[in-house]
Amino acid sequence: MNISGIQKLTLLDYPGKVACTLFTAGCNFRCPFCHNAGLVLPDRLEEASITEDEVMSFLKKRAGMLDGVAITGGEPLLHTDMPEFLEKIKNLGYKIKLDTNGSNPKLLKEIVNAGLVDRVAMDIKNAPTEYDKTAGCSVDMEKIEESKDFLLTGTCDYEFRTTVVKGIHTKESIVAAAKWISGAKEYYLQQFKDSGNLIAPDAFEPFDENEMHELADAVRPFVPTVEVRGV
Repeated sequence: MNISGIQKLTLLDYPGKVACTLFTAGCNFRCPFCHNAGLVLPDRLEEASITEDEVMSFLKKRAGMLDGVAITGGEPLLHTDMPEFLEKIKNLGYKIKLDTNGSNPKLLKEIVNAGLVDRVAMDIKNAPTEYDKTAGCSVDMEKIEESKDFLLTGTCDYEFRTTVVKGIHTKESIVAAAKWISGAKEYYLQQFKDSGNLIAPDAFEPFDENEMHELADAVRPFVPTVEVRGV
């Protein structure tokens, strides 16, 4: 397991929980607006900065103070030893939220069906026809579709979310994305933030607060529970 960082306390990454966030290194997508380039690009990746033993020691000390662990990346499901890692965390009594781009439905189903995660947040990059452009690479949409459909069954708690960027997304593409996940329990539109560490620093711009709320209003006919984040 390549763990590149830990945020020791978050009230945002795991809704309703006092949690910490673990960052895994590596991703199979190259979204140009990604704000974690240091976790994605091979030439910027470093060796694991935190060992698994250090993570477990931290979690043991925080038992009773933290409710949950959010695992993000990068793309966590690139790590084939993820089930064993999750089991160790579960054995300490923590709730687990996992972030994923949906490109590994086989492993996603395995860990959900084994009860190793309590909530999944899946990125919906854009309308299906815009995925390659948005992800910055060729995407196997059958796998994305399989992950999306699996979460829609409600086997575990989940959310869908889209980081919205001017020049990448339009009102029409966001509406098409919402139609694609019609019936979803929760859909979050996240305002783009320039971290200064983007994969392709092309001066991407965020939609302003009013525009974000207009987008949310446009998709509510398809996903009634829509919220805006980051404004």
